[in-house]
Amino acid sequence: MSPVVSDAGPLIHLAQIDKLHLLKMLFSQVVITPGVKREAHDMGVKHGYADAAIIGKAIEEGWIIVEKPSKHLVISSRKLAKQENISLVDAETILLAKEKKAEVLVDERVLSNLARLMGLRVWNTWTVLLESLNQGYIEVADIEAAIKQLAEKKHKLKPEHANHILTAARNIARRKG
Repeated sequence: MSPVVSDAGPLIHLAQIDKLHLLKMLFSQVVITPGVKREAHDMGVKHGYADAAIIGKAIEEGWIIVEKPSKHLVISSRKLAKQENISLVDAETILLAKEKKAEVLVDERVLSNLARLMGLRVWNTWTVLLESLNQGYIEVADIEAAIKQLAEKKHKLKPEHANHILTAARNIARRKG
């Protein structure tokens, strides 16, 4: 598969449910900006979060790559952040994906919509889990557990979305079975 540029949210969520390794299996490369590293790893380590250690290990192993944006990209990101009322880190993530002709991994709807408008293929925590199920890397029970675990972590998943995800997971399993 192609490379993906990731925002902090999906990394944190996948690490919280011990499924971060799925990114390594699905993508040729996972790239993050220093700002995403700060949000997903550095701040989590500071607060003693276990998911931050998992993300740190992936960075140490080299399959999550921290890439400093060029000066040109930083300038463009400042403009985009101001124009779209998003954070500089979010703007850098989207523009880095566009620059690298990569896919983007974001959970926030506003960022997903903006990335799609810019012609990017968008992934989120749930599409990663569903594709992992489709590839045979996990089972439907793993998705059920993920929904429960992330709800306990206060992930913003509405019950109707959880039902859609479970329906999709069961349909994938039925097709494969």
